[in-house]
Amino acid sequence: MAFTLWALIEAGLLVVNAICILHEQRFLAKIGWANDVNSRGFGEQPGVKAQLLNIIHSTRTVMRIPLIFINSVVIVWKLILG
Repeated sequence: MAFTLWALIEAGLLVVNAICILHEQRFLAKIGWANDVNSRGFGEQPGVKAQLLNIIHSTRTVMRIPLIFINSVVIVWKLILG
């Protein structure tokens, strides 16, 4: 399989799917990445862990409906063209 733009798009789609189905209590809590509410003081910048958790939550919120459509298109595309 050659490294093409389509392969890169599929890889990105798989990564976004993986982020969206990641269960916080089941997987992230085991490695100490559960959502820490009020873990920082007033005026402090969020750490790397908090920023990554925000990215996970934002991706899950924003991409839920578009992922259904995009996954459907990719499945139909793969069924028709292989």
